[in-house]
Amino acid sequence: MRYFFFLVGFLIIIGINLYVFYRLYCLLPAGWISALSVTATALLLNASFFVALICGDSLPTSFTTVIYHIGTSFYIIFLYLLLIFAFADLVRITHLTHIEQFMYRSWVGFGILAFVVSTVFIYGNINYRHKKRTELNIKTEKLIGERQEVKMLLVSDLHIGYGIKRKELDGWIKTLNAENADVILVAGDLIDRVTRPLYEEKMYESLSNLRARYGVYMALGNHESLGKINENLVFLQKAGINVLQDTAVLVDGSFYIAGRNDFSQRNRKPLTEIISGIDRSKPVFLIDHQPNNLNEAAENNIDLQVSGHTHHGQVFPLNLIEKLIFEKPYGYLQKGNTHFFISSGLGVWGGKFRIGSRSEYVVINVKCEK
Repeated sequence: MRYFFFLVGFLIIIGINLYVFYRLYCLLPAGWISALSVTATALLLNASFFVALICGDSLPTSFTTVIYHIGTSFYIIFLYLLLIFAFADLVRITHLTHIEQFMYRSWVGFGILAFVVSTVFIYGNINYRHKKRTELNIKTEKLIGERQEVKMLLVSDLHIGYGIKRKELDGWIKTLNAENADVILVAGDLIDRVTRPLYEEKMYESLSNLRARYGVYMALGNHESLGKINENLVFLQKAGINVLQDTAVLVDGSFYIAGRNDFSQRNRKPLTEIISGIDRSKPVFLIDHQPNNLNEAAENNIDLQVSGHTHHGQVFPLNLIEKLIFEKPYGYLQKGNTHFFISSGLGVWGGKFRIGSRSEYVVINVKCEK
């Protein structure tokens, strides 16, 4: 069955590639030069994507980095080309307006397409680079140590690796440290699958510079699980990050932080088992990468659950699709006495574009008010 779905998916990819690149060919002058150029471009861009993901780890890191950026950026741009051409064909078929003159052998049509796509993705890159500071204030009736308040930073989905390099990571860490937080929560997908590019750039040194009064705590995401999970755990330990795998720890005698294994892991424990035996008079803050089955946290009276994974779609219209998949794909939600925040993530997967979403870090202030 798995191979069947793989074959179907592969055929769908081939089909939409044929459609998009045929439409591009129709815009250009007829002849073998146009046909050869479009075919070569299609093969090169698709090869960059699949080679980077399938065998990039065995190629020189610098080369893999280049084809990773090319391939993943292409597929995001490809999505918009597909939408534009599908819309144009819909207009053509329904005769809403005479658009054919700009769809066939038209340098004007090609120029309009290039301008629109370039403008959208220049904006998307600029939008990605401007990080959003999101602040959330929540109240609890539970005591939180002597100060009766705690300032937490939530970050998720950094995806450091071939796409996010050390220079960019260092800038993020400088911004996070300026918040002078009590604790930093990492809601998974810090590592984009493999550690090879992380060791080559000594990114563990950068991560070890993260500063918070009570330390940095993390739950694993699906991307840490996609790679060699034991190697990823060794790297995170070297970086000074406390990884919580289906466990809860008491911090400063004041509050608990619990971390769940990713939803994709079949052997992850039930939440009731993870928090059994803890002092429920103290606040419990849960890190769970994927915001699935939020009722489980509410039923167990978790004070706050933080998640990531969704990227808030990263690029429109994927954020609309996420609303069909997740109860709450982004932002704040309260169910009973349980507060939730699902972050869009600090980094991105693949091409560095944010369209209809923002990269963010979240400041969460929890205060006891009886």
